[in-house]
Amino acid sequence: MRRVSPITAGRGFTLLELLVALAIFSLLAVMAYGGLNSVLSQRAATAEAADQLGRLQKVYLLMERDLEQIVARPVRDEYGTELPPLVGSETMQLTRGGWRNPLALARSTLQRVSYAFEDDQLVRYTWAVLDRAQDSQPVRQPLTDEITQLDIRYLDNDGWKTSWAGASALTLPGVAAAVLPRAIEVTLEHKRFGKLVWLFRLPE
Repeated sequence: MRRVSPITAGRGFTLLELLVALAIFSLLAVMAYGGLNSVLSQRAATAEAADQLGRLQKVYLLMERDLEQIVARPVRDEYGTELPPLVGSETMQLTRGGWRNPLALARSTLQRVSYAFEDDQLVRYTWAVLDRAQDSQPVRQPLTDEITQLDIRYLDNDGWKTSWAGASALTLPGVAAAVLPRAIEVTLEHKRFGKLVWLFRLPE
């Protein structure tokens, strides 16, 4: 039977070997943390981009629904001034139908809606009544942020216009003025996604 020397049997790691092992372990830990941190950062950025894209898609669908249900009904503002069914430049205000009334309240199914660009946000305003009193206040609904610019154009038989006041500026004598444009183009400048162009065809 082979005898093992007590000196050999009790020999452990030297201090240098422990330091080398700790250095290797620390290096592996730093590399693993760096990779994990990169994955988590990428995941957070992807989630943020998906959230912003989802909000933009909801804005598009909401605006599309408003414009698809536009009606040629003028309204009166707080001072009694008549406003056309659609009036707009860099902002846009319109009358739409299809306002749901599941509680059967004593109100119209028509609704006045406005879109505006305020402090890097696209904002939607709605009024509870069409013809407003002096104390009528709109409901403000921020739709999405990270917007740097909003441009809106209006198409009629004479081409694209940067503003709309309810009638064509070049209406010929004896020809009825256009109350609503044929289409509306909305251009958004987004900090992440750049330039977005939405084209909406209005009902005839």
